[in-house]
This record gives sequence, C-alpha cells and structure tokens, in this order.
Amino acid sequence: MARVLLFGRFRDLAGWREREIAAGSLSDLRALLAAGDAELAEALEGKGVQVAVDQAIVKGDMALSASAEVAFLPPMSGG
Repeated sequence: MARVLLFGRFRDLAGWREREIAAGSLSDLRALLAAGDAELAEALEGKGVQVAVDQAIVKGDMALSASAEVAFLPPMSGG
C-alpha cells in the first residue's frame, strides 16, 4: 500500500496527515481520496498543487508501487 501524506490545508480538511492506501496509480489514488471527501478532492485539484512520489515532484498520472510514498503539497506563497 502507498504511504499517503497530506500537508497544510489538505491535512486540515481531511483530518489526517498520513495513511496507507492501496492504489495502482496516482489517478486511482486521487479517485479514492475524492470518493471519501468532496471538499478535499476539490482542494487537491486546485491551481498550484504539487504531488511528490518518492520525494520527486511529478506531473500527470503514473503507476504506484506498493511501497510508494505520495505527498500532496499545497500551493506555496510568499516571495
């Protein structure tokens, strides 16, 4: 199962920071998260959200290994 980490606002919306979730791909994982919490799903699709898989920022969909670590990072602000 993938280790899923939520940071900042995402953690606050979900009410959890870390969970183990079985998902074969990043899109499957997003769908599972969306099915459980519509407000979290909307936030994860927002502008500037980044996703890191095994500590590397990724764009688009990709397959997830059973030992993958997936972190959802809220948009950064500041200068």
